[in-house]
Amino acid sequence: MSDKVVVYYDGACPKCVKDRCRYEKMAGEQAAEVEWVDITGREEQLRQLGIDPQLALTELHVKDQDQRIVSELDAYILLMKRVPKLKLFAWLLGLPLIRPLLAKLYHWQVNRRLRRDGRL
Repeated sequence: MSDKVVVYYDGACPKCVKDRCRYEKMAGEQAAEVEWVDITGREEQLRQLGIDPQLALTELHVKDQDQRIVSELDAYILLMKRVPKLKLFAWLLGLPLIRPLLAKLYHWQVNRRLRRDGRL
């Protein structure tokens, strides 16, 4: 079984593309263990994976090494745990008091961006 994970991200989102570049830079050699798939125009492929295309715009989705799909903060935590420099931050994201606040902030920010771009 491969340790590779697949990240389904919004390639039409400049911030998402920047976040991908930052992750790859921080991940160094571990970046090769991540496959990035731009979800733009791939609604049918997403449905075949069991991912709602509209939800894919509002939440990051990752297929882990066991072929399970995780989303939202679980997806970020999974990615961060793979990078030594980000492991502590991944742990902080998962804390019961921090996680719900970050989830609300994340959804507010994403929905604002999608409304601004006319995509929601």
